[in-house]
Amino acid sequence: MIEDTIGKIEARIQAADSIKEERRHELLELLGTLKAEVATLSETHQEQAQSIARFADVSAHEATRSEQNADLLKLSLRGFTTSVEGFEESHPRLVRIVNAISNTLSNLGI
Repeated sequence: MIEDTIGKIEARIQAADSIKEERRHELLELLGTLKAEVATLSETHQEQAQSIARFADVSAHEATRSEQNADLLKLSLRGFTTSVEGFEESHPRLVRIVNAISNTLSNLGI
């Protein structure tokens, strides 16, 4: 399920005309890293890993909509970053990746 969710995010980013090629490449690289980190996390924290993937999906959806709603994007990104709270010590790379993706999505078209 988590891999399917991240696969859908990757497809959404590939199809988004509003994303510049450089930014698209950056996001896809970050998503590849997120996929690996979430897979590792899911071995011990399945529900949290699913939440992270779902918030990533919602955030990518809001950031790539043709008619963006800044409030919805902000809320989805807040949920995305909040989903990794508590993992700073045990999974610092995951937290860094989520923060990098959030920042990149936040800066799309705004």
